[in-house]
Amino acid sequence: MNAQELKNFLADSPPSTVNLEIKKHFEALSDQQRRYAHYISRSAFTGMRITLRQTSPESESIYDFIIELYKASNGDWKSLQTKAGISDEELKYFLEYATMFLGNCGNYKSFGDSKFVPRGDEKAFDALAAVYPKTNEFYKATKGAIFSSGNSGMMHLGYPDEGHLSTYYPDSKGITKTDISAVSDFLEKKGLLVENTRLRKNPDRSFDVLIAAAVTNVPTAGGDIGKETEFEIDDGSLKGHKLRLVYGDYSSIMSLIAGYHKKAAENAENDNQKNMQLAYAKSFEEGSLEAFKNSQRFWIRDKRPMVESNIGFVETYRDPHGVRGEWEGFVATVNLERTKAFGSLVDAAEAMIPKLPWSKDFEKDKFLSPDFTSLEVLSFGCSGLPAGINIPNYDDIRQTEGFKNVSLGNVLSAKAPNEKIPFISEADLAVFQKYRDSAFEVQVGIHELLGHGTGKLLQETETGVYNFDINCPPISPITNRPVTTYYKPGQTWGSVFGSIAASYEECRAECVAMALACDFSILKIFGFGDGKPDMDGEAGDVLYAAYLSMARAGIASMEMFDPSKGKWGQAHSQARFSILKCFLDAPDDFCKLDYKNEDLSDLMIKLDRSKITTVGRKAVEAYLQKLHIYKSTADVEEGTKLYADMTYVEPEFWGQKVRHEVLRNKQPRKVFVQTNTVLDEATGKVALVEYEPSLEGMIKSFAERNI
Repeated sequence: MNAQELKNFLADSPPSTVNLEIKKHFEALSDQQRRYAHYISRSAFTGMRITLRQTSPESESIYDFIIELYKASNGDWKSLQTKAGISDEELKYFLEYATMFLGNCGNYKSFGDSKFVPRGDEKAFDALAAVYPKTNEFYKATKGAIFSSGNSGMMHLGYPDEGHLSTYYPDSKGITKTDISAVSDFLEKKGLLVENTRLRKNPDRSFDVLIAAAVTNVPTAGGDIGKETEFEIDDGSLKGHKLRLVYGDYSSIMSLIAGYHKKAAENAENDNQKNMQLAYAKSFEEGSLEAFKNSQRFWIRDKRPMVESNIGFVETYRDPHGVRGEWEGFVATVNLERTKAFGSLVDAAEAMIPKLPWSKDFEKDKFLSPDFTSLEVLSFGCSGLPAGINIPNYDDIRQTEGFKNVSLGNVLSAKAPNEKIPFISEADLAVFQKYRDSAFEVQVGIHELLGHGTGKLLQETETGVYNFDINCPPISPITNRPVTTYYKPGQTWGSVFGSIAASYEECRAECVAMALACDFSILKIFGFGDGKPDMDGEAGDVLYAAYLSMARAGIASMEMFDPSKGKWGQAHSQARFSILKCFLDAPDDFCKLDYKNEDLSDLMIKLDRSKITTVGRKAVEAYLQKLHIYKSTADVEEGTKLYADMTYVEPEFWGQKVRHEVLRNKQPRKVFVQTNTVLDEATGKVALVEYEPSLEGMIKSFAERNI
């Protein structure tokens, strides 16, 4: 890899460290609520060792190296610098790398899935490691993988047979995308969910499905599909190959985690919380995703708790196949004041859904009014903090039992100092800066509730049983003919649409947000305007900022595209790029890229504010309608074709010129310095420990968690 190419993989200097403000919300909790929150926090952070192993083979050793350096030196970095004989700059580069590593829970960016490497010389890391025997041991275990790989493909997460790295398929020489698909199809027929698994291909060409569980053998009462653990694949490209279910992946960690949830259950405020925590414990002990689904059912029923949480193998963004979940867990307190606005949005939902561009045939029979709360994060153990969440991701629960939405207020409001804003013109900058946070809150609210929360999947729920009239199928608004495709028994949205499912669904939800943000009655709910259309008033400012933000995000998404492989590295970025293309394709010069310089160094977004509610909304709704109908009807052929076209990156203008300008202007992503909770066993009281939003504060916060 040449020096110019390597520049794109260097760690941020410096990363933007920001605090998650939580103290006043934590202090409002009772002692019992604090204990409940503490035990779930411990579980969430303990599981970050799983996230490390899910990121790269070296990540856990890098983590131990960083933490052991802090502990061995008692956090006295200056003294350590002297002992190692390194310069101020070399120490700075180490601390920057360590902070970015901890913020991403691994050495690949959580937003982009590309590797980052230290700016400093490898000799400085060698010198730091050599100061103490144990740090040297951890450092040697990384096998040099802290630094750049000569193989550029391994600088990205993805399918192993496409030259990328994935630890969802460990020790699997020669495993192919075709192998992964064939095993997935077999397990789907067997009825085994795979979010908490990894897949290993053995030298004898048999396969092991590694199930995350404290137990190392099939549970006494059987697993989710019984006591059988050895199978022969009966059809497809792997017909005749052996497959085993192997329990006990991450066994010791899962055992600790299950114990924390039993303790949380003892401090629950109601039966729903208690049953939820016990279901988590069963799931993590026995590797049961059916038990996990039960935890989600109790979670949905736990309405408006003061302490909110969710945890487990949830999102499937980082698995290249889009089916296996990354460990994450959060604990948060409710912001009652901001929650009122989201409650009003829920109340308005049934009136808003008919405004979306599809008929009731493609919508749930009944909108299951969810909890929608504004939360302040206490703890979030994950590779990257989102701004909003809509879960569970299980369609059978979402379609018939409901879901919950949360907006993470202190994530939304966290500000990086001196942040530059490229691609916004001077004329738009004041409005953009004033209203972008408000616009983002509106966008997140609609995205989660009316984006992810809407839509019916046409299904054959069991042989011969349908959730629509098979003899008189719905008429597609795209073809004006009866639909001919639907989900077969055992199929899910993820299993049918595979690797594009996560990004496609994010795009669909973002389009819902862009369409319905044009409704001024929604803007009124958030405190802007009187509900009457007025593009010249404050509500119009918020809407304009929302569209500018989306267009800008579409340009910035080029950072997450790898032109050498033609590969997108982040689901949300791919989605936002396609929406920018939708804006640019709209008629009447609705949106243009404005520049005079050949190298695009003056690139700006030019968006006609007066046409947002007409031309802009119409273009978004036309795109959204196709995304939605193809998803609803399991039309993977047309859906894949559409999304491939809308996310295609023309290599010269976009892949080279625009991307170069994006990389030249890229800003460090925020790294969140979180608090710790400490339990006094004698008194049962939990204290909050805060840290400075600095490189040193970030490392100290992780060292004191003792995970």
